[in-house]
Amino acid sequence: MIDNLVHLDRELLIFLNNLGSESFDGFWLTITKQFTWTPLFVLILLLVFKELGVKKGLFTFLFIIILVAFSDQFTNLVKNSVERLRPCNTGDLQAYLRQFSYKPRGYSFWSGHASLSTTFTMFVVLLFRKKIKFIYLLFLFPLIFGFSRIYLGVHYPIDVLVGYISGIILGTIFYQLYKMLYASVFKEAYK
Repeated sequence: MIDNLVHLDRELLIFLNNLGSESFDGFWLTITKQFTWTPLFVLILLLVFKELGVKKGLFTFLFIIILVAFSDQFTNLVKNSVERLRPCNTGDLQAYLRQFSYKPRGYSFWSGHASLSTTFTMFVVLLFRKKIKFIYLLFLFPLIFGFSRIYLGVHYPIDVLVGYISGIILGTIFYQLYKMLYASVFKEAYK
């Protein structure tokens, strides 16, 4: 069963990767860079301070930093334990994938881009779902960010999917932890 899943994962990667075209390569190479998303992060940071004020906003900002650091290090722990090679660095796959000069090192399972962006997004959505009507649109960020990894052949679809799942779980856990700490620090429940 695992062999069949790995085979399907590989075939889906080849199919999705080969849907790309040179005219869109620059776009996806830009999308995959974390720096590209800086305006979104600044907007969310401004939103945190606008909605929560300075003191609670600073608390939330520091909590988000811890969330990001934990998600990143936990993903690295899993990657270094599983040691699945990235598809772009796998010799027998290179003939089937579109080639890019962008070939990150390290391991593939699971996608840190997908996991971290989903953890962050899940937390922010849970934080503001009662306050901001269109906050759920923020889920476009990890979907687009994660797909960029498949487009560029640096992650298998399963890497991205499991990254999304881990992000949903971590984002939810961190939100629950945040509510407990918020109540402890500010002597009131987070609403």
